Amino acid sequence: MSETVNLMPVAFVPHGGGPWPFVEMGLPRDEVDALIAYLRSVRALPTRPPRALLVVSAHWEEPVPTLMTSARPPMLYDYYGFPPESYQLTWPAPGDPALARRTAELLDKAGFRTAYDDRRGYDHGAFVPLKITYPDADVPAVQLSLKQGLDPLEHIALGRALAPLRHEGIFVVASGMTFHNLRAFRDPRALPYSEAFDGWLRDVMSHPAAVRNRELADWTSAPGARVAHPREEHLLPLMVASGAAGEDAATLAFTGTFGGARLSAYHFGAAL
Repeated sequence: MSETVNLMPVAFVPHGGGPWPFVEMGLPRDEVDALIAYLRSVRALPTRPPRALLVVSAHWEEPVPTLMTSARPPMLYDYYGFPPESYQLTWPAPGDPALARRTAELLDKAGFRTAYDDRRGYDHGAFVPLKITYPDADVPAVQLSLKQGLDPLEHIALGRALAPLRHEGIFVVASGMTFHNLRAFRDPRALPYSEAFDGWLRDVMSHPAAVRNRELADWTSAPGARVAHPREEHLLPLMVASGAAGEDAATLAFTGTFGGARLSAYHFGAAL
């Protein structure tokens, strides 16, 4: 059996803002529908069912990479100011403590200190997009945190350490945003900055892996960088995905707008 047949893909997906697909937020209907349609399509990216999902969300940072270990993870409603029904959403996917241990083993081998959290629940960077992609919550999932300090090179290296999981039936899903400036959403003055940054990113992602990762690590030199990301936690999951992809090329899987700002999604590799 070939390496390609055994290899799971990697996806970097935009998760939008708050519980956007499930409550009315005044977003243009075409934006909402387009992002929902894309997230539904992600389930078909692995052409054989994954054994489990390893999810890296922009909404979890710890001093060291930390893994969720509950067999039945709770929900973490880490947003505020939304209607009551947004705090009753469920996504009861089982956890996978064995996958958490295996991931920690790989990270330890790569020189990362790691930790476990048996109380952590699925945050909205995980459950909001995955409730669309896997509405039946029928695939086990484990969340992995970002590392405080948000160093791009560290997160690319963290992704590289995860690459063996792709040979073990694990679908790595990195959840963030290619534009994340809460003050600039719905402000038409921000659109040129989001377009400029997204154009730079599309060019970077078209390069071979070594060049791609080098340029991603230098993301602050991009046009509109600090307008697109005043703080970079929503871009860091893309670094993890790029590292986990190894030499695989990136594919622009989605581009659209959200709150008037340009967003993109990237896939790496394929499962046959």
